Amino acid sequence: MFVLLLLAVAGSIPAQPPAPVILVVGDSLSAGFGIEISDGWVALLQDRLRQKGYEYRVVNASISGDTTGGGLRRLPRALKRHQPAITLLELGGNDGLRATPVAVMRRNLERMIELSQAAGSAVILAGMQIPPNYGVTYTTEFAEVYTDLAAEREVGLIPFFMDGVALQPELLLPDLIHPNADGQPVLLENAWASLKPLLKKSTSAVEAATLVP
Repeated sequence: MFVLLLLAVAGSIPAQPPAPVILVVGDSLSAGFGIEISDGWVALLQDRLRQKGYEYRVVNASISGDTTGGGLRRLPRALKRHQPAITLLELGGNDGLRATPVAVMRRNLERMIELSQAAGSAVILAGMQIPPNYGVTYTTEFAEVYTDLAAEREVGLIPFFMDGVALQPELLLPDLIHPNADGQPVLLENAWASLKPLLKKSTSAVEAATLVP
């Protein structure tokens, strides 16, 4: 009888909806190349969300060396599987290093934005910049892809994801390209500025906050 009573009570408690997902689709800058995964900015983001009472689950779908083409091929499956509330696209750096035509990179990113929005996900685009190895024209057009797409598609923008880290040897691995563990909090701050306006606290989190004396 006692067991039946417990089952009846449990059955009357409404099931909690699953935590909304923040999906990060990126390359080595988000995959934690050369450092402990727990030190990466994506892991730090999950910690911050928890500390501030945001009940989101962060899914890191980043792969070192990935390009916008690779991200585009992977994105549909990730969207279907995780149904993210927010999708952060951090890709393009490797396209620039390979001198991928700017038009190709732009088309790939635009399609990723379209797919994410069609899936009901808000989008944040992480802007990238590259050294002028391939000339000023290419470098300028490359950087403008992010600002142009963000304005045209009305999505969030991190103006330059590596701001405050690039060209700072103390924040980089010996290759002077990838951020070390000390550089990860800076990346987090860069992402947080664009991410925070999109975040919503669940009813349970708000109620818990009101109980704090």
